[in-house]
Amino acid sequence: MATTAEHYLFVYRGKNRKGEKVQGEIKADNLMTVKGQLRKQGIISTSIKKKAKPLFSRAKKIVPADIALFTRQLATMMKAGVPLVQAFDIVADGFDKPAMRELIMQIRDDVAAGGSFANALRKSPRYFDDLFCSLVDSGETAGALETMLDRVATYKEKTEQLKAKIKKALTYPIAVLVVALVVTAILLIKVVPVFAETFSSFGADLPAFTLFVLGLSEMMQEYWLLVLIVTGVALYAFKEARFRSAKFAYAVDRYALKLPIIGSIIYHAVVARFARTLATTFAAGVPIVDALESVAGAAGNALYRDAILQVRDDVTTGIQLQVAIKARKMFPILLQQMTAIGEESGALDEMLEKAALHYEELVDNSVDNLTSLLEPLIMSVLGVLVGGLMIAMYLPIFQLGNVV
Repeated sequence: MATTAEHYLFVYRGKNRKGEKVQGEIKADNLMTVKGQLRKQGIISTSIKKKAKPLFSRAKKIVPADIALFTRQLATMMKAGVPLVQAFDIVADGFDKPAMRELIMQIRDDVAAGGSFANALRKSPRYFDDLFCSLVDSGETAGALETMLDRVATYKEKTEQLKAKIKKALTYPIAVLVVALVVTAILLIKVVPVFAETFSSFGADLPAFTLFVLGLSEMMQEYWLLVLIVTGVALYAFKEARFRSAKFAYAVDRYALKLPIIGSIIYHAVVARFARTLATTFAAGVPIVDALESVAGAAGNALYRDAILQVRDDVTTGIQLQVAIKARKMFPILLQQMTAIGEESGALDEMLEKAALHYEELVDNSVDNLTSLLEPLIMSVLGVLVGGLMIAMYLPIFQLGNVV
């Protein structure tokens, strides 16, 4: 098996052909390579040293977006006629993440040793799922790897874009509300006690609203750490329960679909993912039954995963795909019609692709509308929380002024 040369980052100083001082960085596997590259550039080096790593540096993890970029770049290289092994080298040099470069070079070594690309990918199931490996395997078998990689790259890119839109819809309001709660907690713990000391010298009954806020402040001062711990434990328990309990995950996914506005976004995203994944697998020549099983795994929602598996079982018995989808009563009419047209015309992948584009656009528009709708709503919530605390604190002062 070929060995992988580890690349380092070198910092150099020197002079160019004009005698001007220059400095910079070069990525290479050893010092001699750096000197050779500098000579080619006409630079006389005065100092070359390996760049020190930060003391508390933390390796960046590989994320799905990295896999999507790797697939797209590899597809581009192969379509340009670059041999597969050489394409790995070029793509690896374009990544700054050491973990990603190491992963690519590991795949390169397996392929260079005579193994198939799909089998090399299967050795890293954490980054390449069964659907990805199956599509690459189909491309290798059919002798159209570059075409299949292009389809897989498009699929991964669209999937990541869809995930980003969902995160955008959920992250913004959650982040603002968390900030609002933190600000409110700080006011209750640090600011309200100052007013409480002032009120103690009034010698008069305080308004009910002020008494309520003072009581809340005393509780937060005494139990703020307990509240923080309970909140953290609750979030962790929710995450673990959703991962470990199929019934709990099913219930969460079911209620998520019923949420106002956000439920609609999740619904359209699931349908778009279903259409996109099925279109990609069917175009790759994967049998419809196997394709539906892959689609179920990529559904992202427990209810629809079970529904797709039921569709697969119906198709296995000889029922048409459009009939099986219609029988579930969970898929929109447009998708049913597009599937019917695709089956009748023999262009199922094209019709599903158009359906996926339609529902992805719906998700995009819904996220934009949600953001526009939430901005004034969130400002109102912030105003009520912070303004309410201020009113509660100043209300006794106003009443005292009226008495005087």
